[in-house]
Amino acid sequence: MKVLAFETSCDETSAAVVDGFNVLSNITHTQLEHADFGGVVPEIASRAQVRLILPITRKALKVANVELQDIEGVAVTKGPGLIGSLLVGIVFAKTISQLIKKPIVGVNHLEGHIFSAFISHKELEPPLLVLLVSGGHTELVWMQDYFDYRLLGVTLDDAAGEAFDKVAKLLGLPYPGGPQIDKIARSGRPDFVKFPRANPSGLNFSFSGLKTAVLYYLRKQTDEFIIQHKADIAASFQEAVVDSLLIKTLKAIEIHGADKLAVVGGVSLNSRLRTKFQEELSNEVSLYFPEPKYCGDNAAMIGAAGHLRIINGYVDGMDLTAYPNLQL
Repeated sequence: MKVLAFETSCDETSAAVVDGFNVLSNITHTQLEHADFGGVVPEIASRAQVRLILPITRKALKVANVELQDIEGVAVTKGPGLIGSLLVGIVFAKTISQLIKKPIVGVNHLEGHIFSAFISHKELEPPLLVLLVSGGHTELVWMQDYFDYRLLGVTLDDAAGEAFDKVAKLLGLPYPGGPQIDKIARSGRPDFVKFPRANPSGLNFSFSGLKTAVLYYLRKQTDEFIIQHKADIAASFQEAVVDSLLIKTLKAIEIHGADKLAVVGGVSLNSRLRTKFQEELSNEVSLYFPEPKYCGDNAAMIGAAGHLRIINGYVDGMDLTAYPNLQL
C-alpha cells in the first residue's frame, strides 16, 4: 500500500510516499525565517506551511515516481504541535483524501518519531524501550507492541532539545542551537565545568536547573573568558544533558529488563549522545538510532506509522482535527 504522508507540526514542511517501512520519497523543507527571532514564530510558520505544502507534495510524488491516483492512503500529523501549522497539513491531507477517495489517518507526532527507528532498522520489532528526545519532548516509553505504549517517564520542565536551544542562545550561538552546541563541543573539554545532573523521582527528567546553572556560571565570567572557553562550556553542558539521559535510561533498562533500546527524535542526532550511549549501553541492550535524515521532523515517519494504522483498520473521517497538546 502506497501512502502519501504529511508532517507540518512546527517549522518543517514535509511530504513523503512510503510503502510500509520502505521510503519512496521524503521531501522536507526547514523554514529559515525564524533564525532572526531565536525561535519559531507560530504565525510565520503557518503562513510558510500554506506556501510550501503543494510544491513539496508535487516533488514527493515525482521523486517516488507515482501519480496521485496510485496513492492508496493518506497520513498526516494530528498533534502535538503548533495549531496553525497542524491545521494546514490536516486540511490539505483531507482534501487529497476526498479527491482520490482513499482512507485518511491522523498520526501522533511522537508515535511518528518512534516509527523512524523501524524505517532505519527493518528487523526491529516490539517489545522495546524507547527514549524520545526532541525540542519539545523528552520521554521514556515502553512499547509492548505496535500502538501499545506505556509512558515511563517525562521531563518535569524543559525538554532536552529546548535546553540545548536556550543554552546556545546564552552562548551567543545561532538558532537552532542544538546542532551548534554539538559542533563546537567537539573541540571542547566535557570536564571543564561540573554542571549538575538532576535526578528527579522515578524515571522523570529535569533540565531547567541545568539551564539555570549555566546562566549563573556565565554571569560570573568575563566576556573574554566566555569567548575563549565557549567550546569547553558547550561541551560541559552537553555532557550533563547526555549523562542525565543515560542515568534514567539505564535505570529503565534495569527495571523493565529491556534488551532493545531505540533512541529517537531530533536530539538523537547529537554526536556525543550517540557515542556515549554506544559506549555505555552496547553490552546492556541492542541499540537502535534512526538514520540522520529521519531524526528530525519528517513525513516518512508519519507515513510508516500511518501505513500500519490504515492496514489495521485505524482510519479517520472528515472530522479529523488538530490536537496541539496531544499525548502519546
